[in-house]
Amino acid sequence: MTLRKQYNFNGQMVPGEEVEFETEREGWNIYILHDGTRLKMKSIVSQVVRLDMYGPNGDPLYLVQASNVVNTDVPENLRKQDE
Repeated sequence: MTLRKQYNFNGQMVPGEEVEFETEREGWNIYILHDGTRLKMKSIVSQVVRLDMYGPNGDPLYLVQASNVVNTDVPENLRKQDE
């Protein structure tokens, strides 16, 4: 049995329940910045809540709690030089 609680959604308290999940894949998004930096980023999801609210297409709305992980490969000329 899942525990139903109230969750804050855009300043309004809405009933919902936490949904268990398994990670299928956590890939990196890679961006090449114009200064030559290679920026890698991914989100790590820690909690998913299905709300008792629905979008215009009828799908339920979800709250997702996640942390972003960032990694950079910076060109030598942009690094701080030791004095």
